[in-house]
Amino acid sequence: MAESGTEVPATPRGARFAGAYDGEGGGKRRKRDKAADDGRRLAREAAERADTRRDAQEAVARLGRLRAVGRSGEAHVVLYEAAAWPAPRLPVLAEELERAGLGADVSTLLWEMACLPPTRLAAAAEALVAADRADDGERLLRQSVSRPAPEVAHTAQALLAAGAPRGAAFLLEALVRARTPEEAARAAAEDPATLVPLLLEVAAGVSSSSHHDLAHALRAAGLPGVPGLA
Repeated sequence: MAESGTEVPATPRGARFAGAYDGEGGGKRRKRDKAADDGRRLAREAAERADTRRDAQEAVARLGRLRAVGRSGEAHVVLYEAAAWPAPRLPVLAEELERAGLGADVSTLLWEMACLPPTRLAAAAEALVAADRADDGERLLRQSVSRPAPEVAHTAQALLAAGAPRGAAFLLEALVRARTPEEAARAAAEDPATLVPLLLEVAAGVSSSSHHDLAHALRAAGLPGVPGLA
């Protein structure tokens, strides 16, 4: 009981004061809760990794059985369907193919992945890079430049949006090397403010003639941002 004439301040209540006056006991509770949340998250991630590995192994086993009896068409369907898996699963599948002695099928898988919609293609390439399969990621992007120029541009945009400027630069350089300057200009037209300077930069790294020819094509297309064009 408070002494006469002395008021004991009330403990603040309400959501904004939650935990502020819990003392040491409240702090320990919060630490326990955080540890429990972390444990559940780690267990969930481990289960997801195990599921991914199991699905990859099952797909590879099915593929191997089909290859063994000469059913190559059905084997290709397995790879076609697997190419549409979520991006983080694709490097695991490639690893399991190699482990089973089916490394040649990784090339087929990459070819099918190169047909994915631009955003998913960009995610697949980055997943390969993140899994220490940068060569496969680059091969995937290189194969994708055979697609219509606007789709290549959209893939570059998706890579930039995902924080992968190196991947975008690699893709655009592959475009400059594999396609005509006019086709590269059609890609740039999808987002001139972003793609014109990037294309000119990678073209300069290819050769002075590539840079000159691309600049001419960009000017002819009336795109802004080309040196010498107001």
